[in-house]
Amino acid sequence: MINPETFRKKIIPIGLGVAVTFIFLLHATRLLEFDFIQRMENLVYDIRLNFSLPKNLDKRIVIVDIDEASLSAEGRWPWSRQKLATLTNQLFNLYKINVLGFDITFVEEDKDHTLARLEELADAQGNQSVKKYLANAREILGSDNALAEAIRGKPVLLGYFMIDDPARRQQIGVLPEPLFTSAETRGKTVTAIEAFGFGANIPLLQNAALGAGHFSIPPVVNEDGIIRRVPLLIKFKDGYYDTLSLAMARTYLQSDVKLEFADKIKRGDQYPALETLRVGQNEIPVDEDLAVWVPYRNAQGGFYYISATDVIRGTVANPDLLKDAIVLVGTTAEGLFDLRATPVSNVYPGVEIHANILAGILDESFRARPAYVAGIEITMVLVLGLGLALALPFLTPLFATIVSLLALAVSIGINLYGWFDLVMILPLASSLMLVVTLFVVNMSHGFFVEARGKRYLGHLFGQYVPPELVEEMSENPEAYSLAGEKRNLTVMFSDVRGFTAISENMDPKQLSELMNAFLTPMTEIIHRNRGTIDKYMGDAIMAFWGAPVQDNDHAEHALTAAMEMIDELSRLRAQYIANGWPEIKIGVGLNTGEMNVGNMGSEFRMAYTVMGDEVNLGSRLEGLTKQYGVDIIISEATVAATNGWAVRELDIVRVKGKKKPVRIYEPVCHEQDLTDTQQQELGLYGEALKRYRRQDWDGAEMQFLSLSNQNPARKLYRLYVSRITSYRIKPPASGWDGVFTHESK
Repeated sequence: MINPETFRKKIIPIGLGVAVTFIFLLHATRLLEFDFIQRMENLVYDIRLNFSLPKNLDKRIVIVDIDEASLSAEGRWPWSRQKLATLTNQLFNLYKINVLGFDITFVEEDKDHTLARLEELADAQGNQSVKKYLANAREILGSDNALAEAIRGKPVLLGYFMIDDPARRQQIGVLPEPLFTSAETRGKTVTAIEAFGFGANIPLLQNAALGAGHFSIPPVVNEDGIIRRVPLLIKFKDGYYDTLSLAMARTYLQSDVKLEFADKIKRGDQYPALETLRVGQNEIPVDEDLAVWVPYRNAQGGFYYISATDVIRGTVANPDLLKDAIVLVGTTAEGLFDLRATPVSNVYPGVEIHANILAGILDESFRARPAYVAGIEITMVLVLGLGLALALPFLTPLFATIVSLLALAVSIGINLYGWFDLVMILPLASSLMLVVTLFVVNMSHGFFVEARGKRYLGHLFGQYVPPELVEEMSENPEAYSLAGEKRNLTVMFSDVRGFTAISENMDPKQLSELMNAFLTPMTEIIHRNRGTIDKYMGDAIMAFWGAPVQDNDHAEHALTAAMEMIDELSRLRAQYIANGWPEIKIGVGLNTGEMNVGNMGSEFRMAYTVMGDEVNLGSRLEGLTKQYGVDIIISEATVAATNGWAVRELDIVRVKGKKKPVRIYEPVCHEQDLTDTQQQELGLYGEALKRYRRQDWDGAEMQFLSLSNQNPARKLYRLYVSRITSYRIKPPASGWDGVFTHESK
């Protein structure tokens, strides 16, 4: 029996274990989803899938491929409808196929350019008899009619796409009849992805075809861009429309689709009632999005491919492959953009995805993941989490390792039983990550927290921050961690201008002495102002403020450091001249905002650093100092986070890699140090900038020229004069907001 004192000493690791379990429980209950767990879930799913691929050819389904050879032989895409009519006739009349599906949408009429030109000439001359004759000719000769006649009365299904973006509500072409409507669900719960528009086939072709199916794969069911699931039904207005593969399956099986709802016993308020579709005797398990998990057969090539040009020309090497086959017409040509990322291959033809789903319907080979598996995940997390949280703190490292390995083995064993024997997809990542996390937490607690707290803290952060801050951190070591987190910080990038030319004219020893003489005082300034050195990148310095030690005035300290660095370079000039070294000038960029900070890197090397869009913006601002001829550029966020500084607004810019524009400024000095001359210059410059943004080119140019004459060394005024000259030749677009886009870094 555990005595109370021992239990008291283990309260912290037990509490940590319970907290970790609670976090994973939040994910299992979907009250708070964590991307990293979902990414791991996707990874283990992909591993299981690739491990269990059948890797055999399905001879029932053949893909007629518009491949590179077909494009080379028949001409570039799109082909005329007459050519596609020939393809269709060949497939049915010569090769005797069973069902044909086009993974293609015919959203526009196929216009004969010669007839169109003749119609234009007749219209221009007002010749009604010629216009009527040409209209009759178009009706007779039009290739849309040829394709319509080729597919009429045959089991041919066309493809179309649904638009799930509320901002895009265009409706092109005509939809087929829905598979069923809301009225036919008899009040049962049917949760489907909703479409707001579509791109479908022209009425002539849709009316001639037996039906159609969509080939939409909305990103909502494949968040990371890898196609694991495909919705069989998508809702548009009051109707539910089936995918091309389902439409072809019911045509091939000559059966309607029946909806099978969950029993009341299984249903809760959030449980999707529709969990199975039935086509004839074949069951299709669907999830809460009415999607199926694609039963891939192979990395690629689970079906026979026949080049479309061989079908058109009647030169298929093995005609027996097509007899009574289900045929999908699609493309693998790179330029036609139907190659997707899947768990089995990063480059996978979209048409083969539909073929896999079609085969899955015919074979009933889908793995199910019904909503109730969430209960299994919750149970696993609770049993493993609470059990290990209470047991591991009292075990020796050896026994803790053995118990954790057993827990992993049990989790994997149960999951593989579900995968192979029950043909179900059970969650695995949360259980695995929970066990590993609890083991790491318990093994780390004694070493990092109980035994080596302060000494380890100094070792971790001593290379980044000055000794004074390490001492401050050591007073409360539990408050600091290398774990990644998001904070409001200020980042600095500093770079020596013309360093390549400097380095080429100095021998290695001199260059090393020069850089040491430069980096040492710069680092001292950053440390003196509570900054954290991120890294040295040759002649460049990256630093940030606000982490690891919390600093509410991080922007103020960063700006002070930047100004002191410029002043220090002026004082170092005499030393550089005495040593025969070239003068060094630097550009500094500062930005403030939400950044990810923590220990990042690889298993070979880690570094305490900052990442994120706001960090990238800081780097871009440093690069702009050369273009504006200033030493320091700070963002509007940094200006807002500081007080008492006089600044000059330089521009509103859109930097490379970012869509949102930002105002940039040059710090001048503290407001109390601002001279009358500086104040007057800033006032005149501000008025010139207003005229420039109002597109008062003459007034702005006059003031910028006047400012340039008074301050010939300032590049900024000449920059605006040059920009105004360009805008006179090519004015900005209507509604211009004054933003200038920089295309380079």
